[in-house]
Amino acid sequence: MASPSNDDATASSFYNVRHLTPHFGIEALDIDLNEVDLTKNNNNNNKVSFISQLKQDLIKHRAILFRNQSLSGQRQVDISNALGTIESTFYKHPKSPHPDIFRVSNNEDEGCTQVGRSGWHIDGTFQKMPFMYQTMYFPSVAHGGDTYFVPLKELYDSFSLEEREYYDTLWMATGRREALVHPLVYKHPFRQEEEETMLFHCGRPFVTGWYCDSDTAKNDVNDARVVNGVDTSKMVHPSVIQDQLTKKIESKLDDIGIRMKWQEGDFLISDNLGLAHYASEGTQGSSESVGLRILHRTTVVGGRETIPSKLDGRSSFTMR
Repeated sequence: MASPSNDDATASSFYNVRHLTPHFGIEALDIDLNEVDLTKNNNNNNKVSFISQLKQDLIKHRAILFRNQSLSGQRQVDISNALGTIESTFYKHPKSPHPDIFRVSNNEDEGCTQVGRSGWHIDGTFQKMPFMYQTMYFPSVAHGGDTYFVPLKELYDSFSLEEREYYDTLWMATGRREALVHPLVYKHPFRQEEEETMLFHCGRPFVTGWYCDSDTAKNDVNDARVVNGVDTSKMVHPSVIQDQLTKKIESKLDDIGIRMKWQEGDFLISDNLGLAHYASEGTQGSSESVGLRILHRTTVVGGRETIPSKLDGRSSFTMR
């Protein structure tokens, strides 16, 4: 891990930084999140506010890790709401410290189990606006309970030209709630102009299949099977693309990603639109043998600008 540095990662005095990987992620040093002002507007000599700095660093680095924190459920919720709007779509475990916190564990008496184990994914693929950020706080950690992260721009760039051209034509049919259909490849709403990212879920229950762009969309505007330029008359089996993506991610994980080894008191804010993640097998090890794992998670939505939109202007749509 690199030595602490200020370089150009942050122009404020809120924290020093240490880079987590060459591609993404910083550790924010020398800061207690219970002591910072969460007010979005800072009128003190026109200095940037702490929340504005967080958002700038999330755009640039996609993940910020704060270690040795001691956060109440309310404080985690306050930080999350300062970044956007919390949206809670999960089961409320009796031991959750707040209704908007998803409590996850390797012991069902302590939290929800088997979370994040179905496959590589981003959160909120069942929504028109997938979650913008997620926060993860670890009051207790288990040996081997790592979470893996991979940056989606770098993943996309690692594909061959032929693979990129094919994936650019694919749309993921969720078959959930409003039967949303999302582009597999689209432009990130906040990072560099026209930077491409990806949206997928490799868990079997979360995808009903993959549609492809219509070869004749321009000529068949009256064809009801062509929706948003997408041929909905036939579908690629979900596992075909899911298995391809999983194999590619696993082959590139150690080159471009990170196997995050959590420490008690870790608090991570991540760009859910720029990073895919996966809970390792060790996250479900017996609490008696590897220790009790407790994760408090929040998910934050943004505005309509976070609706996945391709470079040609087409966006996610709903099948009627």
